[in-house]
Amino acid sequence: ATGYFPIKLRGAIIPVTRFGSMLAMPLFFIGLLMTGFMNIDPVVGQYLMFGGIALFSLSTLFQLVTLPVEFNASSRALRTLEDSGMLYGEEISGAKQVLSAAAMTYVAALASSLASLLRLIIIASGSSNRRR
Repeated sequence: ATGYFPIKLRGAIIPVTRFGSMLAMPLFFIGLLMTGFMNIDPVVGQYLMFGGIALFSLSTLFQLVTLPVEFNASSRALRTLEDSGMLYGEEISGAKQVLSAAAMTYVAALASSLASLLRLIIIASGSSNRRR
């Protein structure tokens, strides 16, 4: 919908999240190698790992911002289908189930992103504890 704040916010953060998602994992793994395996510079390695985590968190933020956008889109689509008279009775019920399932895929994507973010934090924390 025109003027819908969550879609404007999502559009505004897309360039930053693309940049972050491209660099997050390489930065994290370089830091992990420096900290845990190569003994080059554990402090720099920690900064690189946490920098990678910060960049990865941008994609998690994008997933979070996308949720209301997708739920709103599904709701508007259902309303349009009902108001236009394109669907009747059980068809509306079926469309509602399909649109709800489609929106729930974004909930699953957010859950997956949160789990990956937590995993990176745990790995980085374990790496810093091992160096002490």
